[in-house]
Amino acid sequence: MALSEEEQRLLEQLEASLAADDPKLAQTLGSSSTPRQIHGRRATLAGVLFVVGLVLLVVGMQTSWAVSVIGFIAMLVATVIALGSWRKATDSDARGKRTPPPNSEPFMGKMEDRWRRRQEGGF
Repeated sequence: MALSEEEQRLLEQLEASLAADDPKLAQTLGSSSTPRQIHGRRATLAGVLFVVGLVLLVVGMQTSWAVSVIGFIAMLVATVIALGSWRKATDSDARGKRTPPPNSEPFMGKMEDRWRRRQEGGF
């Protein structure tokens, strides 16, 4: 839920007074990274790890099967990191944007209405 302008102003005043009273605590509690930046970093990490795993997989095919297995595991871990980051990013973006569908009547209610219309002769 978004804050009103007055609540936002009060929050900024509280942050400023906290920073003035105890700068070390404010720095410890403050976050310089937004969630979008954090998910972007994780996605970048996953991409780099996937490429490294792919290279290890191909090189391992030429040298030793153990290197290929390590490459495959690295690719699997990168995929799990990417999917987890993507899921968290889409969940946090969708929280404020959810709206009920225009036709929010339950399925059974629709079916009962159709049945009633058929019984009354109006297809």
